[in-house]
This record gives sequence, C-alpha cells and structure tokens, in this order.
Amino acid sequence: MSVEVHLQNVVKLFGAVSAVDDVTLEIKKGELFFLLGPSGCGKTTCLRMIAGFYRPDSGKLYFDDRLINDVPPHKRNTGMVFQNYALWPHMTVYENVEYGLNVRKLPKEVKKEKVKRALEIVQMTQYADRTANQLSGGQQQRIALARALVIEPDVLLLDEPLSNLDAKLRLEMRQEIKRIHAESNITAIYVTHDQKEALSLADRLAVMNNGKIVQVGAPREVYNFPASRFVADFIGETNFIKGTFRAKSNQSVVVESVIGNIHSIYSPFEVEGGRGYHQISEGDALICSIRPESINILNSPRIDKENQFHGKVLNLTYLGNVEEYQLLIEEKMEAKAVLHNPSSAERHPGEAVIVHFEPKDVVLLPLNET
Repeated sequence: MSVEVHLQNVVKLFGAVSAVDDVTLEIKKGELFFLLGPSGCGKTTCLRMIAGFYRPDSGKLYFDDRLINDVPPHKRNTGMVFQNYALWPHMTVYENVEYGLNVRKLPKEVKKEKVKRALEIVQMTQYADRTANQLSGGQQQRIALARALVIEPDVLLLDEPLSNLDAKLRLEMRQEIKRIHAESNITAIYVTHDQKEALSLADRLAVMNNGKIVQVGAPREVYNFPASRFVADFIGETNFIKGTFRAKSNQSVVVESVIGNIHSIYSPFEVEGGRGYHQISEGDALICSIRPESINILNSPRIDKENQFHGKVLNLTYLGNVEEYQLLIEEKMEAKAVLHNPSSAERHPGEAVIVHFEPKDVVLLPLNET
C-alpha cells in the first residue's frame, strides 16, 4: 500500500550549514518522484530524513496524515536501495531477498511466496541459488530492488542506484526500474544528479540547489519552462544570451541583444495554464535561454523566418545520429547547436551559415536569478 509523502518547512543542519533549508514538498501516492541536483545540494539528506536515518531540526514529515518525525526507521515501512547495493556476499540471492522478511518473523510459506513474487518482478527467479558475488552489477542491482520490494513498503527510496553501472547497463536498468515501478504501483523517491535519468523516468521531479527546492514539475515542464538560469543550465545544455526587454505586443516579445533583436513568444508570466515564474517589465535586463537542439543552420536567409543571424562554423563533431556545432554568431558570441539526423553533406570550420531559432524556443529568464 503506497502513501503520500509530505515535507513541511523541513530544515536539517550540520553545524552551521543548512543541508536542507525550509523544504516543502508533496509527493503523490504511487508517484515515481525524483530529487535532482548537483552534489551537496541536499537531495540525499532529504531522502535520509524520509527514511528516518536523520531527524529534521525543524519542520514536519508525514506519510499520508501520519507524522513520522519521531518514528524510527524500522517502523516506517520504507524500502531502501543503496548506491553500492549493500548485499550480503556470503548469502544466496534468495537469502538476501528473504532477509527483511526474517526480521519481520513471517511464516515460512508466506516468506517463500513473497520472495518468489519479488524475484519474478525483477526477472531474477533463475538466479535464486547463486551467491550475490556471482552476479553482475546489473543483476546485483535487481536483487537490491527485490529485497526492498519484498517487504511491500509504503515508500521505496532509491539513492543513486545506477551510478556504479556502466553506460549500457544504466540505460537497461532505467527501463527496468520504470517497468518495476509501474507493476508495483508504489510511491518511489529517487535521488540522482543525472538529468537524463530524471527526465526519462520521473513522473515529476524537484530540482534542488543549496539545500532549497528551486523548481518542481513534470520533466517536460521543467525542461521547456525552467524557473531560473540555474535550472535551465542544470537540466540539459543551453545557450545564454543577455539582453534587454524592449517591447511586447500580440504575444511576441522583442529582446535587444548583442547579436541583434531576438523575438520570443515565450512570456515568463504567461506560461501555459496561467503559471507565472517571473515578472519582467520593459527595460529590464534578462537572459534568453536557447537549447542547442533548437538552433537551425541554414545555407541562406528565409524571408518568412524571425531570429535569423549571420554565423560561422568554428568546429563540428559528427556522431552519426547527431552533429554538434560550435558557432560564432554575428562575430559577437559563440553558441552550440545540435543537429539530429544530419545530412550526408559535410560542413567545414570557417564556413559561413545562417543561424536560426524559432521564437517559441526562446525562454526568457531574469538576469538576477542564478
């Protein structure tokens, strides 16, 4: 049975340092929720408070309507998957998964059925009699998941569970975690600094920085409508162009910049659904955020397109499915562009091009936010 998890004005201090600084967060029942941010941002400390390993210095933690600040870890019914798996190397796979049930003193037949089901969920039934040290990294991670799931926790907690795997295994395990979560329908809170993991798996995510939540939303919302320069820069890659808000008319915004006037139809106070992050007025300094994949490279100008600028290819890297360009725009500033499914025609450093991006892909952010 999954639960909702609520953090209300939670603070955790380590000496004079606020590791978690006045965090308020609501995680829905059955949600795969990510805490995302750079090292030292407070995400793991949040997870450990939810698990009961740390106690908040102030604020309240709830599972549904149950206050759990003073509830010890073993009475919270949470399952934890650690970064280093934390399996018993001398035990078999079956014994590792069974361990949490032994602590709960369940009948033998009940334990047998629960272990069988947990191993089926992670597709490791055939490895039940092997010892943990006979398994690959990906297999060990599956067993760590099974051990956490077998106790039927109210909340599943995952602390950077894929960071020790190689790139190919990480991709495979992402899909496995998504499948396992969908099958178990459990509330899961996943800590990572890997943006691609969060974007590909999360129902919703919270971006943290310096102990604070700086944005919460669905992956597409956070990527396409970042709430600050920090979020835009941390979630994926982007190009920043400083400018001044000059005019707004008919849902179009004009920004004066070093490369010329930039047009945007993204107004930060008219986000879809009425959400507004900022109040920017004419004459205010701001930053335009433009993702590399939003930049087009044309051979000649198009009369029907706004946001066209003269550019020059500084460097390019062909990667098969994509081609990455370093460009110089209007002899003023450098920018990165990523072209998907590039043509067989090869461009060269020094080549003159037209750089274009659509107004809808220009995100406006206040200059004074980090």
